[in-house]
Amino acid sequence: MNQQHAIESLAALAHESRLAVYRLLVREQPDTLAVGEISRRLGIVASTLSGHLGVLKRAGLVASSRHQREIHYAARLESIAALVRFLLEDCCDGRVENCKAILSLIPGRDDPQRSRA
Repeated sequence: MNQQHAIESLAALAHESRLAVYRLLVREQPDTLAVGEISRRLGIVASTLSGHLGVLKRAGLVASSRHQREIHYAARLESIAALVRFLLEDCCDGRVENCKAILSLIPGRDDPQRSRA
Protein backbone atom coordinates (compact mmCIF):
# COMPACT_ATOMS: atom_id res chain seq x y z
CA MET A 1 0.00 0.00 0.00
CA ASN A 2 1.28 3.45 -0.81
CA GLN A 3 0.79 6.61 1.19
CA GLN A 4 -1.98 8.01 -1.05
CA HIS A 5 -4.04 4.83 -0.76
CA ALA A 6 -3.54 4.83 3.03
CA ILE A 7 -4.79 8.42 3.20
CA GLU A 8 -7.86 7.52 1.10
CA SER A 9 -8.62 4.54 3.34
CA LEU A 10 -8.24 6.56 6.53
CA ALA A 11 -10.38 9.38 5.10
CA ALA A 12 -13.10 6.88 4.19
CA LEU A 13 -13.17 5.58 7.75
CA ALA A 14 -13.05 9.08 9.26
CA HIS A 15 -16.82 9.46 9.41
CA GLU A 16 -19.10 8.13 12.12
CA SER A 17 -21.54 6.39 9.77
CA ARG A 18 -18.89 4.91 7.47
CA LEU A 19 -16.95 3.58 10.44
CA ALA A 20 -20.15 2.05 11.82
CA VAL A 21 -20.88 0.41 8.45
CA TYR A 22 -17.36 -0.98 8.19
CA ARG A 23 -17.41 -2.36 11.74
CA LEU A 24 -20.81 -3.97 11.14
CA LEU A 25 -19.52 -5.66 7.99
CA VAL A 26 -16.42 -6.89 9.84
CA ARG A 27 -18.61 -8.45 12.53
CA GLU A 28 -20.63 -10.27 9.87
CA GLN A 29 -17.61 -11.81 8.12
CA PRO A 30 -17.54 -14.05 6.17
CA ASP A 31 -21.20 -13.29 5.40
CA THR A 32 -22.41 -10.35 3.37
CA LEU A 33 -25.22 -7.94 4.22
CA ALA A 34 -27.84 -6.47 1.94
CA VAL A 35 -28.04 -2.70 1.78
CA GLY A 36 -31.51 -2.79 3.35
CA GLU A 37 -30.25 -4.81 6.30
CA ILE A 38 -27.32 -2.44 6.86
CA SER A 39 -29.76 0.47 6.72
CA ARG A 40 -32.12 -1.18 9.21
CA ARG A 41 -29.41 -2.15 11.70
CA LEU A 42 -27.67 1.20 11.70
CA GLY A 43 -30.69 3.45 11.20
CA ILE A 44 -29.19 5.14 8.15
CA VAL A 45 -31.58 6.03 5.32
CA ALA A 46 -30.86 4.16 2.10
CA SER A 47 -29.98 7.23 0.03
CA THR A 48 -27.40 8.39 2.59
CA LEU A 49 -26.10 4.86 3.08
CA SER A 50 -25.53 4.49 -0.65
CA GLY A 51 -23.13 7.44 -0.61
CA HIS A 52 -21.24 6.07 2.37
CA LEU A 53 -20.93 2.63 0.78
CA GLY A 54 -19.63 4.27 -2.40
CA VAL A 55 -16.87 6.03 -0.45
CA LEU A 56 -15.89 2.80 1.31
CA LYS A 57 -15.92 0.88 -1.97
CA ARG A 58 -13.78 3.46 -3.81
CA ALA A 59 -11.26 3.23 -0.95
CA GLY A 60 -11.18 -0.56 -1.44
CA LEU A 61 -12.49 -1.28 2.06
CA VAL A 62 -15.69 -3.04 1.00
CA ALA A 63 -16.77 -5.18 -1.92
CA SER A 64 -20.24 -5.54 -3.39
CA SER A 65 -22.03 -8.41 -5.06
CA ARG A 66 -25.46 -8.77 -6.57
CA HIS A 67 -27.81 -11.39 -5.12
CA GLN A 68 -30.86 -11.41 -7.38
CA ARG A 69 -32.27 -7.89 -6.97
CA GLU A 70 -30.25 -6.96 -3.88
CA ILE A 71 -26.74 -5.62 -3.56
CA HIS A 72 -24.77 -7.14 -0.71
CA TYR A 73 -21.62 -5.74 0.86
CA ALA A 74 -18.71 -7.33 2.70
CA ALA A 75 -15.66 -5.89 4.40
CA ARG A 76 -12.41 -6.47 2.50
CA LEU A 77 -10.27 -7.59 5.40
CA GLU A 78 -7.16 -7.82 3.23
CA SER A 79 -7.44 -4.06 2.62
CA ILE A 80 -7.56 -3.18 6.30
CA ALA A 81 -4.69 -5.61 6.92
CA ALA A 82 -2.65 -3.77 4.29
CA LEU A 83 -3.51 -0.44 5.94
CA VAL A 84 -2.44 -1.68 9.38
CA ARG A 85 0.76 -3.09 7.87
CA PHE A 86 1.45 0.28 6.21
CA LEU A 87 0.89 2.12 9.50
CA LEU A 88 3.13 -0.22 11.48
CA GLU A 89 5.87 -1.09 9.00
CA ASP A 90 8.31 1.34 10.61
CA CYS A 91 7.18 0.60 14.16
CA CYS A 92 9.73 1.70 16.74
CA ASP A 93 12.35 2.31 14.04
CA GLY A 94 13.35 -1.34 14.03
CA ARG A 95 13.49 -1.72 17.82
CA VAL A 96 10.87 -4.45 17.85
CA GLU A 97 11.07 -4.90 21.61
CA ASN A 98 9.36 -1.51 21.94
CA CYS A 99 6.42 -2.68 19.83
CA LYS A 100 5.35 -5.63 21.96
CA ALA A 101 1.94 -4.15 22.84
CA ILE A 102 1.11 -3.45 19.20
CA LEU A 103 2.46 -6.71 17.85
CA SER A 104 0.52 -8.69 20.46
CA LEU A 105 -2.67 -7.55 18.72
CA ILE A 106 -1.66 -9.40 15.55
CA PRO A 107 -2.49 -13.13 15.71
CA GLY A 108 0.64 -15.25 15.64
CA ARG A 109 2.86 -12.25 16.45
CA ASP A 110 2.82 -12.31 20.25
CA ASP A 111 6.60 -12.79 20.47
CA PRO A 112 8.37 -9.62 19.23
CA GLN A 113 11.73 -11.41 19.29
CA ARG A 114 10.54 -13.68 16.50
CA SER A 115 10.35 -10.83 13.98
CA ARG A 116 14.12 -10.23 14.28
CA ALA A 117 14.85 -13.48 12.48
